[in-house]
Amino acid sequence: MDNRKKKCIIISCSNPVHEERRPVILRTEAILSEAGYEVEESGSLYAGIGMEASFEPKRRAEALMKAFRDPEASDIFDVSGGDLSNTILPYLDFDIIKESRARFWGYSDLTALINAIYVRTGKGSMLYHIPNLAAEEERRHDFLRYIRGEDDSIIRPSFEFVQGDGMEGAVIGGNIRCILKLAGTPYWPDVREKLLLLEAMSGRTERIASYLAQLSQLGVFEKACGILLGTFLELEKEIDTQELIRLVKVYAGEKIPIAVTGEIGHRTDSKAIMIGSRISIGKT
Repeated sequence: MDNRKKKCIIISCSNPVHEERRPVILRTEAILSEAGYEVEESGSLYAGIGMEASFEPKRRAEALMKAFRDPEASDIFDVSGGDLSNTILPYLDFDIIKESRARFWGYSDLTALINAIYVRTGKGSMLYHIPNLAAEEERRHDFLRYIRGEDDSIIRPSFEFVQGDGMEGAVIGGNIRCILKLAGTPYWPDVREKLLLLEAMSGRTERIASYLAQLSQLGVFEKACGILLGTFLELEKEIDTQELIRLVKVYAGEKIPIAVTGEIGHRTDSKAIMIGSRISIGKT
């Protein structure tokens, strides 16, 4: 077990974090300190005054590059979400990111950034919202055990097959709305022989159907070797899991393997998964 002091950097690459969230961020930082981290806040963490301070993408990109350049940083935890992570992509130095020892963590809108990092560097990042540790005691304990090298269950969500009986490949995707921001850009992942992970916070049937249609029109379901479905929070208030599966099959077809999990998505008790990691799952 590596007992050396670790360093993490708390950052926001998507929408600026507003002051009312400071107590949650401070609680999260205390948990990370308990896990053995030296915690540093990025200078661009909280919202500034005016559009230039809060939304200017170069400023947020520079903060991220500073974090990746830090030789002592082992992890970069993004605590933001929203809409803006794709705006920083043209300003990133992916060669530096590739050589950095730091691992990036984020979820939701950070799906765009995480997949872009994988496409341009081959480097995996964790799809996980680290402030969840302040809300869920069980996940907090899971995270502490993982960081201490005692148990990795927090990064191993369980899946149940609803079509097919096995799949193997590198995981791409994340939030369905945010992965589609990369369509037609140099950051769009090669979906061939990949497992496509999809989840959502917002979106009722019509919106999710439109996203699935776009993925189908991009040829994704013909090339991917499996679909992993996480939680779809707003949609699940309208339809049950079986109806969601039927909706997915309308666009993905009846041949591609599909597995579902309630442990990936926007719930505070969600687990993490590494985008870019190769996994193999089958019916148990």
